[in-house]
Formats: sequence, C-alpha cells, structure tokens
Amino acid sequence: MFKRAILITMAVFLSTVVFAQDDFSSVDKMGNIKLPPDFRATMVHLGSWFVPEGDASGFHDVYTEKRSVEVFRKTGKFPDGATIVKELRASSSGDYTTGDNVRYANSNIKQWFVMVKDVKNRFPNNPLWGHGWGWGLFKPDNVTKNVATDYKKNCLGCHLPAKANDLVYTEAYPVLKH
Repeated sequence: MFKRAILITMAVFLSTVVFAQDDFSSVDKMGNIKLPPDFRATMVHLGSWFVPEGDASGFHDVYTEKRSVEVFRKTGKFPDGATIVKELRASSSGDYTTGDNVRYANSNIKQWFVMVKDVKNRFPNNPLWGHGWGWGLFKPDNVTKNVATDYKKNCLGCHLPAKANDLVYTEAYPVLKH
C-alpha cells in the first residue's frame, strides 16, 4: 500500500514536471516567443471576433491549449504557461441562401498575436514580458520573427481595458464557460 502511494505520488509529480516543461514550448530560454507550429490542429478554438473596418478588420480566431481551457473552467484564470494565439484574417463577402452580403474569413492572413502566461516573472529584463504575460506579434512575410519590440508600446494599450480579466477579452470565448 505504501509503495503504491509513492508510485502514484511520483507519477503525479512527473506528469506535472513534464507539463511544466511543455508549458513554455513556444518560448526559448531568453524569453523569445515563437508562433506555435500547426496551432490550428493542436489547440482548441476559443472563439472569434469580427472587426468590420480599420487596420484590424477581419476575423480574429483565437486558440489555446486544451489543458488551459480545463484549468480556466476550474479556476477562472489561465494557467502558467498558457499560450493564446489570435490569428487575424481578412474577410470577403457574398450572397448566399443564408442572406446577402455574408462575411467570411478568407485565406489572406494579416498577422498573428501570441500571449504566453507567466506568473513567475521569468524574463524581467525582456521588454516583451510583463503584466503576467509574454507578448508577440508575427507577420505572414516572416513567421519566425516577433515584430513587437516592447509590450508596453505595442500591446498593452489594446489590452488594458481587459485588466479585470487578466488582460484577456474572454467574453467572445464560449468554450471557457462550458
């Protein structure tokens, strides 16, 4: 009985360690964030926004890990290491049996935003980390280069209105509520 308890404890500990290492799989040891590969197939679609006009016009599809959804449903917070990817696509319209001027996302990707939850303040000297998150912006012409240079200048202005929700606009993510 005692050996079984030790084995169970070790298995839980090891699974936690493995998950902790995987948490920051889109971040290198210097805090450089990369766009997670194949995120549309490996992450959960949280929900979408549609912006009708302006530079950010189009469909904003947002993804995170399955485990991050599970933790959020239990705690109301994204866990340490959660990665959120927002893909911004241009839109087109057409007349269909469902109605006229129906808007839909097309294949023209404008950019991706990436946020990585960091409750431990792992990268205090990196200007892309702060307020509990790592911040990234990637353009289609070079998906390996984070073009954001300072989260306070490039990212925080848009996210401050969502301060009460840990800087994430969660109201468009029904998956988090079920």
